[in-house]
Amino acid sequence: MTKRLLAMLCAVLICTCAVGCASAKDSAGQADSSSQTEEDKGMKGTQLTAESAKLVGRTYLAENGTLWCGLSGSGAEFEFTGKNLDIMVETDKVGWSGQVDNYARIAIYVDGERVVDDMLNEGLKKYSPIQGDSEVTKTVRIVKLSETAMSCFGIMPIQLEDGASIKPTAEKAHKIEFIGDSITCGYGVDDEDPTHKFKTSTEDVTRAYAYKTAQALDADYSMFSISGWGIISGWTGDGKQKPEQQIPLYYEKLGFTYGGFGDIMPQETEWDFSLYKPELIVINLGTNDDSYCGSHEDRKQAYVEGYVEFLKTVRKDNPDARILCVLGIMGDNLYPSVEEAVSRYTEETGDSNISAFHLEPQDQAEDGLVADYHPTEKTHTKASEALTAEIRSIMGW
Repeated sequence: MTKRLLAMLCAVLICTCAVGCASAKDSAGQADSSSQTEEDKGMKGTQLTAESAKLVGRTYLAENGTLWCGLSGSGAEFEFTGKNLDIMVETDKVGWSGQVDNYARIAIYVDGERVVDDMLNEGLKKYSPIQGDSEVTKTVRIVKLSETAMSCFGIMPIQLEDGASIKPTAEKAHKIEFIGDSITCGYGVDDEDPTHKFKTSTEDVTRAYAYKTAQALDADYSMFSISGWGIISGWTGDGKQKPEQQIPLYYEKLGFTYGGFGDIMPQETEWDFSLYKPELIVINLGTNDDSYCGSHEDRKQAYVEGYVEFLKTVRKDNPDARILCVLGIMGDNLYPSVEEAVSRYTEETGDSNISAFHLEPQDQAEDGLVADYHPTEKTHTKASEALTAEIRSIMGW
């Protein structure tokens, strides 16, 4: 038995419960603290799989039954029937490390209402979003609000009382995948001071344009986004290329993180594209590349070439999806290069199931800025409205 597993088992015995609201008991809503074991109370563990829940985004089911979530917006949704629901969540090594600014942020919704919003600053936490004396049937959604690179969390098998059950919620009519950077992640959207720096606690994907667009279209979504990354370079303050921060390097993997999914690293694990087949893929990459490309024409051409190659990869993995390439929210200097990449890709491949769309740059005077000069929720909402209208036009939804 590993030291890590021993530590986890000890933590289960002594952990302090972090609890959501929505309780028919006391405001704490804590589970029964009697000496009875879960077996004594007739409880059983149900793993979150495609048979028991709708899996949201790219997730990974570990051998011990824990469902790991890394990418922004990833999680699970299910219909719960019963009296009491407890959800145990395991953090990655970041949650054990004391790296305050990098803890994973989690939300739990009950019938669309956010009843848990918490930072995973302990190895294990228990949430009790539904507590009562009468049986209810409610939709429960667990969402990772923060991004993958900094930290991840795992949802352990759900312990159900006798007579309680969970089942997947219905699939929506449409499926979208969003590929992006910090804008897609909702970087800093909860911090209204643009001079402040990054913290996972101020990141909320549900307030960003991609999540809002999926909601507006009543579509299921999957996101592959990492702050500071691009097509050929991550964000650079000195003009030097950061080739290690390229989304194309890991798009075919489960993701990228410094934390890990238990004993595996998602960047070393292939993603099975048969598990989620989007009808539409929205790519919003270039903001960070622009810090490297600037006015250098040779670098812009390298961006175009890198973009074309990435489009070929995206098409290989998603042969039937429409591809929509967008850019502009935090600057549109490279938008002409996006259009050039789309045109060149079509010329080289004959694939015309693709287009580009310009998003208006943020208006600081009218809409303000948040941490690190990122877009406010008002800006995200405007971008979502424009993108939603474009998607309805090209997809006929």
